Amino acid sequence: MNVTRMSVVSIAGAAAASVLLCAGTAFAHVGVQPVGPAEKGGYATVNVKVPNERDNASTVKLEVSFPTDHPLSSVMPQPVPGWKTEVTKTKLDKPLKVHGKEINEAVSKITWSGGKIGPGEFQQFPLTLGQLPEDADQLVLKALQTYDNKEVVRWIEEPKEGEEEPQSPAPVLKLTEPTGDDHHGATGKEADTAKTGHDADKNETAAAGDTTSSDTTARVLAVLGIIVGVAGVAFGVLAGRRRTS
Repeated sequence: MNVTRMSVVSIAGAAAASVLLCAGTAFAHVGVQPVGPAEKGGYATVNVKVPNERDNASTVKLEVSFPTDHPLSSVMPQPVPGWKTEVTKTKLDKPLKVHGKEINEAVSKITWSGGKIGPGEFQQFPLTLGQLPEDADQLVLKALQTYDNKEVVRWIEEPKEGEEEPQSPAPVLKLTEPTGDDHHGATGKEADTAKTGHDADKNETAAAGDTTSSDTTARVLAVLGIIVGVAGVAFGVLAGRRRTS
């Protein structure tokens, strides 16, 4: 291999390593991912994904704080084997009205502890959230990740559109517009399909009735034919006897 080729290979290798390093850094952030839609004004199931960033320490604690400017009336964690969950609630300055009821306090923080996320591993912490705000495009959930060497990583910097991603970005849940689909009743097309199917059933029933009627008529004619045949034979026998006499 000549010098020029070696230089090209070295540059390509360095570039690939840089890309992988950047990708690894991006994927190492604590994040929140919805399971299905997270529609404004609705409820959603999400996973808080926590990767372990250290080669010589394990994650042993996670704290997730919820926004106070858009308090959520319902936040419920799903049990995670090996982890203890603690839910902290805060009294609201302005009560929320949800389904005709007045809510005076909301979940402000959830803490998971007692488990362990080892080097090269990650853990997901499922939650259900609601009622999601109708006047916001996203929810910022600030998180603190604690390692067994007492190090604490603060994922609290809010990413801003048009700017570079901060060094320790907070998990962000993107909200979508409500679909507004009405799942009750059939659409026009579905109604037409149902009607067509009903008509088809009627036609099949009528056809079955016609077939049954035809079978019955054929059987009656066959029986009449046998009777006529027997009568004809009997008449012939009697006529022969009369001639003989």
